Amino acid sequence: MQLLTLGVNHHTAPLAIREQVAFGPEKLALALRELVHSQRASEAAILSTCNRTELYVNTPSPEDVVQWLADFHHIDRRELAPYLYALPREKAAQHAFRVAAGLDSMVLGETQILGQMKQAVAAAEEAGTLGLLLHKLFQRTFSAAKEVRTSTEIGANSVSMAAAAVRLAERIFPSVKEQACLFIGAGEMIELCMTHFAAQHPRRMTVANRTTERARPLAERFNAGVIPLTALPDEAAAYDIIITSTASPLPILGKGMLERAIKQRRHRPIFIVDLAVPRDVEAEVADMDDIFLYSVDDLGEVVREGMDIRVAQVAQAEAIIKTCVESFVHWMEGRELVPVIRALRDNADRHRRHEIEKAEKALELYGLHQE
Repeated sequence: MQLLTLGVNHHTAPLAIREQVAFGPEKLALALRELVHSQRASEAAILSTCNRTELYVNTPSPEDVVQWLADFHHIDRRELAPYLYALPREKAAQHAFRVAAGLDSMVLGETQILGQMKQAVAAAEEAGTLGLLLHKLFQRTFSAAKEVRTSTEIGANSVSMAAAAVRLAERIFPSVKEQACLFIGAGEMIELCMTHFAAQHPRRMTVANRTTERARPLAERFNAGVIPLTALPDEAAAYDIIITSTASPLPILGKGMLERAIKQRRHRPIFIVDLAVPRDVEAEVADMDDIFLYSVDDLGEVVREGMDIRVAQVAQAEAIIKTCVESFVHWMEGRELVPVIRALRDNADRHRRHEIEKAEKALELYGLHQE
């Protein structure tokens, strides 16, 4: 058995690949249990965000975990292989620590990934797939992330994906105040986007969600309207800005729907930011006139603004992580020695008992044994 981190991220794989191996919330528990019950791993946690899908496992065979990932998503392993990274032992720990600290993020130093990692651990605990090794790994991971945050300015002047969406909108429209905004979904990313857009006081804000009951509390916070997803074909034309981030396995906004919307708008442009993985908007929409479509990967240049002060903190953050990794590896090595020490102790006990028995028999033989 060994600790392994296996995955793809925005550094190694384009969005078209990342969306094929994403785990939606509704499939996460099933995937975790299937991976462990298949005996390809004794422990497992899965981190799946718009920028990465990573498996943290305790496994006897890394190759078996790669095959499981390909099989689960019905992908040819050979197609996936060029984009995968497989990091064993201390490299796995180092990667986990860097991810949680925001050092591996598209937005250097961003804090959202730490919350997403904690949610991944909570899901693994609930599924019953978190054992001693991964529990200790993530305990040390969150401790390292906290130390990096408190000891450096790695998060200073960080531009979030939500803030980047506002900045892009301001490049398309003279003023966000005059625009109607539609937010599709009701998760954390949509909440962050609504917070940033609300600060610009748009003309109207609406939340669209599969279940309006779940969207209503979020909408009420921002004095926004609520519509069901089924209303989108009729309502899309009313909005200048659309931000979407759902867990839908299939696109929600298709080319046909948006062609009709643009026609109804008499070719007034629509600005769309698709933060979902898999994508909520059909890829063909990017080729349409009067549609300005941005994906997660397209926001890269915007989120790099204000990077200088954070880059200067990377060396200090990496030094902290190096120390934390060394401490964790020391714990792992100590844990691995426990069975060896126990076996040596048991062997010594057996040998001692054997010698005592030999001595007692010798004493009996010569009539010297005392009761």
